[in-house]
Amino acid sequence: MFPPLQLPKAQLRLARRGKGIHVWCVLRKKFLLLTPEEWVRQHLIHFLMHHKGYPQGRMASEYAISYNGMSKRCDIVVFNAEGKPKMIFECKAPEVQLTQKTVFQIAQYNKVLQVERLIISNGNQHFNFELSEDISSLIMQNGIPSWTEN
Repeated sequence: MFPPLQLPKAQLRLARRGKGIHVWCVLRKKFLLLTPEEWVRQHLIHFLMHHKGYPQGRMASEYAISYNGMSKRCDIVVFNAEGKPKMIFECKAPEVQLTQKTVFQIAQYNKVLQVERLIISNGNQHFNFELSEDISSLIMQNGIPSWTEN
C-alpha cells in the first residue's frame, strides 16, 4: 500500500473508514486520512518520540501560523520548555523530491516562528538545516538530531 521509508517501522494504529484508511495521530489525538504525506509525518513523529527521545508533549502536528495574511500549517513543530518553537519539520510524500522550493517553504514558516533548526523529509531523504549565528544562512547538518533541552 505505502512504500517502506528510510525510518524505523512505526507501530501505527490504522482503521478502515468508508473507502479510505485512516491513521491515529498521537499528537492530534484523532484519526486522519492516510495519505502518502501523512504516512511520512506519522513515521517521523514516532521516530522522534521512540528513537530520538523527543517528548510527545513538546510536539505539535499541523501547527497553524499566519504568513503574509495567509493561513499556513507547519507539519511538525517542536517546542522548548518555555513553550517557544525550537524546530520545524516539513514532510513531503515519498515520491516528492526535496528541492530548493521545499527549503523556501519551510524558511517562510521560519520567518514567523524563528526557530534554530529546520528539517525537511520525504521519508527517504532527510535534510537538517541549522541557522547561522547571524541568521543570514542555513548550515546543513548530518541526520536528525536527538532531543536536547537546549
